[in-house]
Amino acid sequence: MADGCEEIEGLTVVDIVRRAKMEIVMISITGKKEVTSSHNVTFLTDALSSEVDYEGLDGIVLPGGMPGTLNLGADKTVNDVIRKFAAEGKLVCAICAAPSVLGVAGLLEGKRATCHPGFEDKLIGAVTSEDEVVVCDNIITSRGMGTAIPFAFEIVRYFTDDETVETVRKGLVYRE
Repeated sequence: MADGCEEIEGLTVVDIVRRAKMEIVMISITGKKEVTSSHNVTFLTDALSSEVDYEGLDGIVLPGGMPGTLNLGADKTVNDVIRKFAAEGKLVCAICAAPSVLGVAGLLEGKRATCHPGFEDKLIGAVTSEDEVVVCDNIITSRGMGTAIPFAFEIVRYFTDDETVETVRKGLVYRE
């Protein structure tokens, strides 16, 4: 999480993953646990980037928003982790403008991906899509705040199964 993130994109993923009884750690790159979103919503994360043992994680999710995406893209740890995770076949996810961070890092070459309209040119080497959510190997991308729930469902599905996603979906009273 970075200052200027889109809070719904970040917190929806955390909420749905936890409803699926999976562990997820909200990590701040700001140097403090408090993160202030692009809409001036301040929330607490679980850990500072400098405190995290990334080796023990199975994936990473980058929320979009501005200037949050720019802050993520400028962060050395974020760039190191997404490159390492992609190379190791670990899950790498990004929503809204944040898939641009993956594109600039060279992770989308030859892969299908989607993003918020207007950021397609930053998905360097990708076959772009207007689908709400695109799953391509170990990379999941999505278009924006309005697609945060199906994005989170695909993250849960990646690690679990359709039954778990359906159980969470019913609990949310979410219609697809």
